[in-house]
Amino acid sequence: MRAFVTYDELRKFGKEIDSQRIFKEASEIQNKNIFLSHSSKDHELIPGVLCLLKAHGGRVYIDENDPTLPTSNFLATANHLRTAVRSCRKFILFVTPNTKDSSWIPWELGIGDGTNLESNVALFPSAEKYYEQSWSEIEYLGLYQRIIWGNFEGQKSEWLVINHHTKIGLNLGTWIAN
Repeated sequence: MRAFVTYDELRKFGKEIDSQRIFKEASEIQNKNIFLSHSSKDHELIPGVLCLLKAHGGRVYIDENDPTLPTSNFLATANHLRTAVRSCRKFILFVTPNTKDSSWIPWELGIGDGTNLESNVALFPSAEKYYEQSWSEIEYLGLYQRIIWGNFEGQKSEWLVINHHTKIGLNLGTWIAN
């Protein structure tokens, strides 16, 4: 079972879509079921993430390009993001080596965990090479299930949400719909 999707795979997914359109759709908070937290340094990979989640029933919100997001007042920004996280049933953190440098990600994750409960929070880890995993072991990240490309014994590979402690998981589309 593979653990991480690679940057090249996400770039390939992202090339298949109109990035401008998908960013515009994702920057509107209405009728979204997933809040996607990510580092702004990972901008080029986000279209692939959005495409993959959308293909599994995700209606994703990201704060990037949200015209209603206040930028000059950090309290107003925080209140807007808090409202956005709370309005979505699922919280997904796109995890890369850039995650550790973000000041907003731990805060957003805390709100997502507190609002949506642990079962509705998932990490979507990615790295340059699928076997690069040591950086993802930031202590608090070990609490959450992960989105991976893999398979259950005797079945074909698919996108799964796996609890890496219990090895129990669901198909990504089923997890998003629940």
